[in-house]
Amino acid sequence: MRFDTYERSTALGQYIAENRATVREAAARFGVSKSTVHKDVTEKLRRDNPALYAAVAGILAQNKAERHLRGGEATRRKYQNLRERGVKK
Repeated sequence: MRFDTYERSTALGQYIAENRATVREAAARFGVSKSTVHKDVTEKLRRDNPALYAAVAGILAQNKAERHLRGGEATRRKYQNLRERGVKK
């Protein structure tokens, strides 16, 4: 998908707001880097669409607050899968 920066930042913001998506999920969906998503929704969206930015900022703050839980869950699943396959550390 090719967008100009205004269209891309708006599309990313709408996707994150509608799906309560993470930066990683949005990056994968739009085929851009996590850095691009973050820059678009924090800097460009703030300037171009403050109302949408406010909604996205809340979701990003929640994701940031929960990231340690997601990481812990991913690690737990990793070692559970290793145990199930009989692989030793």
